[in-house]
Amino acid sequence: MDRIGFIGLGRMGRPMASNLQRKGFGLVVFDIARSPCDALAELGASVADSVAGVAKEVRTIFTCLPSHVEVEGVILGSDGLIAHAAPGTTVVEMSTIDPEVTDRCAAALASSEMHCIDAPIGRLASHADAGESLFMVGAEEAEFNAIRPMLEAMGTSIHHCGPVGTGIRTKLVNNYLAITLCQINAEALALTRRFGLELERTLEVLHGTTATNGQLRINYATKVLKGDITPGFQIDLAHKDLSLVTQAANANRVPMPVAAAARECLSLARARGWGGQDFSALLDALCESAGIEPVRFSDRGGAD
Repeated sequence: MDRIGFIGLGRMGRPMASNLQRKGFGLVVFDIARSPCDALAELGASVADSVAGVAKEVRTIFTCLPSHVEVEGVILGSDGLIAHAAPGTTVVEMSTIDPEVTDRCAAALASSEMHCIDAPIGRLASHADAGESLFMVGAEEAEFNAIRPMLEAMGTSIHHCGPVGTGIRTKLVNNYLAITLCQINAEALALTRRFGLELERTLEVLHGTTATNGQLRINYATKVLKGDITPGFQIDLAHKDLSLVTQAANANRVPMPVAAAARECLSLARARGWGGQDFSALLDALCESAGIEPVRFSDRGGAD
């Protein structure tokens, strides 16, 4: 089996690369931080000393990077993939970035006789650890089929959304709903606390009506309502994604006033020092602002 490249070994990239290596896909990896590279080396991966070093060794390369700045540097930069990878190389870009950057990188790769696939990641870091990520893939059919076994080594839900560029656009639609619902749930549960309602009985009602949603039923139930606000998906990252949503919507002349309002709610939480916590901690940030106790399971409330 040919080796594949993996660039970007952060909180999402490292476990996904580890799952690839463990499941028989030999890797050549690179990250500006040494410790995740050493961890992959312990699993049997080869470590390159640069992006160029990865590009010269493989013909399929995954990138999982923090922002468009790193993506453009890795793909378009003078020491990047276009400058050093061979024609026919496939680049699978998994970062959450401005769709126009995805389009620009895809066009540049195509002009150099390379292929671009966008495959942003759904779900949380804990799912990446367990090999249970979700991927929204933009690719031509043949290219999608070629990388599908690799995606299956890292995740359990793989959606072919259309040609390149549709993956990241689907991700932004998904994250708009997920993040905005997180803020709405925070407001609803803070009001529950202020009203002195019993949380479990209120949730029983909400889950039996059209008010229910995945954030309330799954994320809140397993994170903030149990007192766990360690980051699976940070408020800072949620803020970044809502910024991308509003920017892309503006570019396409789609008014999104709710997205803009939700983004500013996250801005307030970040300003109060909550940015590094899980985005379900928007509930705790709101309770702090309102001067009420955090909402937790087995808390019977009580009017303030």
